[in-house]
Amino acid sequence: MEVILAVVVGGLYAAGLYLMMRRSIVKLIIGLMLLGHAANLLIFTAGRLTRGRPPIITAEAGKLIEPYADPLPQALILTAIVIGFGVQAFAIVLLRRAYQTVGTDDLDEMRATDT
Repeated sequence: MEVILAVVVGGLYAAGLYLMMRRSIVKLIIGLMLLGHAANLLIFTAGRLTRGRPPIITAEAGKLIEPYADPLPQALILTAIVIGFGVQAFAIVLLRRAYQTVGTDDLDEMRATDT
C-alpha cells in the first residue's frame, strides 16, 4: 500500500510542478492545489498506515501496543487542509481581480500593473 501511495505522491508532485511552469495563472493555481494534496498525502503516508488499530490505551494494557495509528499526522493534515482552502480561496479571488484588471490570465502579459 505504501508503494502505491508513493507513486501517487510522486505523480501529484510531478503534475503540480508541471502546471506551475505554465504561463496561465489558472494552471498555476491548480498546480499549487496539487502540490498541497501531494504534501498532505506524503505526511499521511509517513505517519504509518494501519487499519483498525486506533491509538487508545485500554485500562488493562497500561500502554499502547504496536502497531497503532499515529494521530499526529492526521491532525497536521486537517490543519493543512483548512489553511490550503484559505490560500486557494485568496488565490482564486486574486486571479479574478487580476483578470478583470488586465483582461488576460497569461503571466507574460501581466508584466505591467498600470492599465
